[in-house]
Amino acid sequence: MSLRNIGHRLYQGEVSFDFVGKRKIWYSISAVIVLVAAIGLAMGLHLGIEFKGGSVYTVHKPGLSVSQAKDTANKITNSNTALVQTTDKGDVRIQISAEESVSATTFTKEFSQAVGVDEKDINAQVIGPSWGADISKKALTGLIIFMVLVTVYLAIAFEWRMAVAALVALIHDLLITIGVYALVGFEVTPGTVIGFLTILGYSLYDTVVVFDTVKENTRGLTKQSRRTYSEAANHGLNQTLVRSINTTVVALLPVSALLFIGGGLLGAGTLNDISLALFIGLAAGAYSSICVATPLLAQLKEQTPEMKALAKRVAQRRASEAKAAEEAAERGEDVMIDEEVPAGMVGQRNQPTSRTRGKGRPSGKR
Repeated sequence: MSLRNIGHRLYQGEVSFDFVGKRKIWYSISAVIVLVAAIGLAMGLHLGIEFKGGSVYTVHKPGLSVSQAKDTANKITNSNTALVQTTDKGDVRIQISAEESVSATTFTKEFSQAVGVDEKDINAQVIGPSWGADISKKALTGLIIFMVLVTVYLAIAFEWRMAVAALVALIHDLLITIGVYALVGFEVTPGTVIGFLTILGYSLYDTVVVFDTVKENTRGLTKQSRRTYSEAANHGLNQTLVRSINTTVVALLPVSALLFIGGGLLGAGTLNDISLALFIGLAAGAYSSICVATPLLAQLKEQTPEMKALAKRVAQRRASEAKAAEEAAERGEDVMIDEEVPAGMVGQRNQPTSRTRGKGRPSGKR
């Protein structure tokens, strides 16, 4: 069966996965992941030199290897914290944290003597922690403004419950991404911050697409008694499921290439900063829009008086139809299949309802 055919059947309601009905499972999974992420955050983030300050030395010497430069730098600082990379011009870039009490002049002199290079071929740049603090403050301010604007927009375009659900999903994605960053020990750089802010837009886009379909499916819902809000929302989620999966896979392919091929196989460590944040964030965003945002929205809506009354009417109708169907079966009458059973109810499309041929009508049996 092709993916296109599956998408069509999901859209028509012929096939359905009960994401909303199994929200307790998704909540439990999210709670475990967030807990692990919180443990990672408690261990602390590996902040880059841009945030904690330090010195950057660019050494121009053909034939100087990364391992040689790293060993020499660690001997000078009496530590094992030097971060050494090659640049696109073939130079060697050495980062020394501000925690190491070695002046730029001393490091340049000793390093030049150790590897046999002129001091003029070593470019030293000292970065103060105030620069990183300023960047962090601006990033946090931008994040808060973004969250506020998103909440206001969703509250106006949809409703406040959708805004709350989307906001919870965004925070969920951020916590997981930052927690994974802390656990794997990747360095947090300005590129990482850009990656964090990028995934917020993606996560929000995916959630809004689902919410828009849910809004269409639940318009005038209280005027009928065949499906509850959760079932209608679950149907909308299934209608956009294939689209969400396709979008996520297409987005993850280039990011995976950057992370695993560029950063892993080719050793371009600078790509890891933004690629890991994007990879984890995109995956978490797809998960949260399907398994967190929509189930949470349905849970909030089901608490309203009108939806409680609707759920009660739906339950009464189904009980009445089931009783009528049972009585018809006892009389030997054929039972008609109600094709309007809510699409969100997995595996129940072929269940009998109360539509019978009526008393006195021939059943077709002899």
